[in-house]
Amino acid sequence: MKLSERFDRRYQQTPLAVPAPATGTPAPAAPAASSPAAAPAATNTAQVIPIPSAPSAPSSEPAAKLTPVLATAKNEIHAQLLSHHTAQIDLNNRPGIRRLLQQLTEEHFRAKPGIGVTTADKERLVETLFDEVVGLGPLETLLRDPDITEVMVNRPEQIFVERRGRIELTSLAFEDEDSLRRVIDRIVSSIGRRVDESEPMCDARLKDGSRVNVVIPPVAIYGPCLTIRKFGRDVLSPEQIIGSGGATAAMMEYLDAAVKTRLNVIVSGGTGSGKTTFLNVLSGFIPAAERIVTCEDAAELRLRQVHVISLESKPQNVEGRGAISIRDLVRNCLRMRPDRIVVGECRGPEALDMLQAMNTGHDGSMSTLHANNPRDAVNRLETLVLLAGTELPSRAIRTQIASAVNVIVQTERLRGGARKVVSVAEVLGMKDGEIVLQELFAFRQMGVSTDGRAIGYHTATGARSVFMQHFRADGIDLSDALFAPTPEPPAASFV
Repeated sequence: MKLSERFDRRYQQTPLAVPAPATGTPAPAAPAASSPAAAPAATNTAQVIPIPSAPSAPSSEPAAKLTPVLATAKNEIHAQLLSHHTAQIDLNNRPGIRRLLQQLTEEHFRAKPGIGVTTADKERLVETLFDEVVGLGPLETLLRDPDITEVMVNRPEQIFVERRGRIELTSLAFEDEDSLRRVIDRIVSSIGRRVDESEPMCDARLKDGSRVNVVIPPVAIYGPCLTIRKFGRDVLSPEQIIGSGGATAAMMEYLDAAVKTRLNVIVSGGTGSGKTTFLNVLSGFIPAAERIVTCEDAAELRLRQVHVISLESKPQNVEGRGAISIRDLVRNCLRMRPDRIVVGECRGPEALDMLQAMNTGHDGSMSTLHANNPRDAVNRLETLVLLAGTELPSRAIRTQIASAVNVIVQTERLRGGARKVVSVAEVLGMKDGEIVLQELFAFRQMGVSTDGRAIGYHTATGARSVFMQHFRADGIDLSDALFAPTPEPPAASFV
């Protein structure tokens, strides 16, 4: 018995399912499906796990699994492909692979005339085989959907997605655990990594930069788990951030000036709050003539400048050797004559080397950090420096942080899934042994809408930037009106 089956029997449950809403029922997150949902078994919409106080949205996806006849045919055709046609598989020739699969499918059913399958069944079988041979199996459909931002495979027969900020249980599934393991191996091997019982956890990425995390037994008790955080095909522009309500024009104008005049910026926030996405946006303000070196665990940043060198950490090999950490990359990039250093995420002892780089002529550097607010970001930086093993006194570490970091941008994923910049703060220096912060911009949440979305507005706090003279010296003159508070809008304007 599979572990996943044992899981279902132990808790006496099957994957949760909620029938799709009937025609005529409004769905706030997405338009209603064009065809009526006469019976749950006849609909191809994803089954939704509703979030409290937020109605679920229907979604269109293919049927969950192949019929037993098609599943058997798929396994037999796949086995024949691997045993007799391996030499003909050229992953760079996708049309050729598709033609080969169509040929094998036709030959298979021609040899078994008693099986009643339609042309549509054959086309669906070819697509399933094609996705499994050259792609990621049933996940290919989800990765092509622009509304999906996260794909979460809990076990072969249970795949969740995050669509427009809502978590949904899809009707898709892998045929078995082996199919899921083949997809996992294909992902991690493409970047020269491995995952097995001795290394059951792995971070990887897809070709489009999407972030991947894999956990397999014995760490994952009920079977392999796969999590993919999708990145959009295009890097967001400041105008798109403003248009979506993620920030205001005043915020982006200030951050534009901060980046161009080489202030050091930290983007902090929780998991999935949009830190890396916003760091990509900020990097667009860096002048094209500057040399940029990025250091990341898994290459996710997509800088649009020409003069960019991307470095990626490397785990140890089977013999336990050859590991290259982010700290090693930060130290090495100092010898590469960088104008700016961008650290994808600061989560360990590399914080000390990054701060030292910011304090020794590499102004305008940027990084992301996990923290709940700007004050916590400063405290966490101090903790990370201590992980470097240097016995520095707390005051010396805080002085280093106060001197190195100039601006902290806080992002947050709010109720309903919206990602916003909720605070922009400047580091003023030290006072009485504590680091002093000044908040310039903030997001004021006023409540929650009837469909579960956080409602509120961005405003300046009224505090004036301490870097105004610094901006003017670099030829940028920010208006004082930029820092004028915004009056609280009436509640009716959010309906």
